[in-house]
Amino acid sequence: MPNLVNAPDRVNDFVVKFANVNGTGSASANSLIMKAIFRMGVPVTGKNYFPSNIQGLPTWYEIRVTRDAYAARAGRVDIMVSMNAETYQRDVRELASGGYLIYDSTWPRSALLQRADITVIGVPLAKLVNESFDGVRNRILLKNIAYAGTLAALLNVDLETINGLLGESYGKKPKLLDSNTKALRLGYDYAKQHLDCPLPLHVEHMDKTRGHIMIDGNTAAGLGCMYAGATVGAWYPITPSTSLMDAFKGFCERYRVDPATGERNFAVIQAEDELAAIGMVVGASWNGARAFTPTSGPGISLMNEFVGLAYYAEVPCVIFDVQRVGPSTGMPTRTQQSDILLCAYASHGDTRHVLLFPANPEECFYMAVQAFDLAERLQTPVFVLSDLDIGMNDWMCPDLQWDDAYRPDRGKVLSAEELAGLDKFYRYVDRDDDAISYRTLPGVSPKGAYFTRGSGHNQYGTYTEDSAEYQVVLDRLKRKFATATKYVPKPELLGKGGNEIAIVSIGSCDGAVREAIDVLARRKIHVDYLRIKAFPFGLEVESFLSAHATIFIVEQNRDAQLRSLLTLETAVEKAKLHSILSYSGLPMTCQPIVDGICGVLADAPRLSAIKR
Repeated sequence: MPNLVNAPDRVNDFVVKFANVNGTGSASANSLIMKAIFRMGVPVTGKNYFPSNIQGLPTWYEIRVTRDAYAARAGRVDIMVSMNAETYQRDVRELASGGYLIYDSTWPRSALLQRADITVIGVPLAKLVNESFDGVRNRILLKNIAYAGTLAALLNVDLETINGLLGESYGKKPKLLDSNTKALRLGYDYAKQHLDCPLPLHVEHMDKTRGHIMIDGNTAAGLGCMYAGATVGAWYPITPSTSLMDAFKGFCERYRVDPATGERNFAVIQAEDELAAIGMVVGASWNGARAFTPTSGPGISLMNEFVGLAYYAEVPCVIFDVQRVGPSTGMPTRTQQSDILLCAYASHGDTRHVLLFPANPEECFYMAVQAFDLAERLQTPVFVLSDLDIGMNDWMCPDLQWDDAYRPDRGKVLSAEELAGLDKFYRYVDRDDDAISYRTLPGVSPKGAYFTRGSGHNQYGTYTEDSAEYQVVLDRLKRKFATATKYVPKPELLGKGGNEIAIVSIGSCDGAVREAIDVLARRKIHVDYLRIKAFPFGLEVESFLSAHATIFIVEQNRDAQLRSLLTLETAVEKAKLHSILSYSGLPMTCQPIVDGICGVLADAPRLSAIKR
């Protein structure tokens, strides 16, 4: 047993990080540990940091074991499972003082591993596996399962729970089940025989995951699209949104195929590029289908012209933007919130678009449904702004609920009977003075036919270059956008109100903000928190901004895009807004929020500097 650095017992509150090589099959082993801890009733989150190439570069997976059920990245590493010799130096440097480094001691460790304030634990994983299994590829894969076994012993993870997970994965493949079970036991038994188990950092059974699931945002959004009644999805593959369409397709193949005839009542189309994809979506939506496309920032850039057509011609459609790091190609496998302004005003000319900001996979599910209802109610494009952290990482969320009484809100669509009762149908006339005109679907009745114009048109749907006629339509679109505040999700308020200090944020910053609020409260700093769920902003946002003297805007981009949108679209005094920005590409932690607030408040204690 190696000499242990004195470390206090910390039960159900630590971070394990796995350093691997992309393409070696380590994801299954890492996920095995995370899911086993979750099934022990202990809250966890999983963050995957992977390269944008296919194979061969370093990859990391981080599990936060958090008895307090925090959703954000912790910003520290307590246990590093270092399986990639090329990253030893970086992995050792990242470990917190008092932490543990676990590595494959089949080969002599490098002097780079020397660090006096950590404990280095060597396990001859390759030797154990090579003596028990044949085949190079097989040995590589099973070494991952072996280190999962070692870690299970060191962390006190229930072995039977892991065996149950292996049974679920390989129950129909006896040979795979046997080899994985054997490899797991190799690592587990070695640790039990040669190492002091468990470590001071370990897990114990809790009951805080009952009624929860582990899911990523793209899977949840794909499921939401199916429940919303979407039947057409068109997309061009782009990281990190591709798995959303994969999930939708998988759910449809399971639930949208007639068991008697084999007929599929859905269409999934891979287009030649994002411009073609959004064109297909607009066409399908105009024809009456609920249609959508998932993409990321570069795809939104290409879609702008068709988005403008849908806005001006008032064709409903849904666009999921799973945001990543830009500009240009940027870092495709890192997270950011850098498309806020791009989406809010997408396309040339005067446009404003409805945006929804889910904070986690649970909201990706529910907001997917809301997006289709909003798009058809308002007859306009609706953007759901997720991000890579939400979309591709593992989150613990409450069980998803569904109301079987739900019926899609198709908005103001005229039936053949209703058309028959009209003297004449005009596509863009505001009959109800709510800025939303009636629409028709192709083939319902000849009386409902009209030209869908992206060129200048008047309220009767005919071509015009008359200034007054053009302005009537454009002014109504502006009023319609203001009307959207009645329908979009309301912001969420946390706090008693009345505090002078406030935080405003969106999306995946929510977990970091909530944890920061707890840290600040322990320092006797109390804040109110408003999480904005949608754009346009309603009266609730205006009231919150006017009620607080010092407001911190927390977001994940360089240029303070949410702050810019607030100053453009509300009456808030710009001087009282303070930006706290994170744009490293890594999911946000609570520390920059705490430091940012303490740095502005002269009387507040300051946390130690943060290494980014």
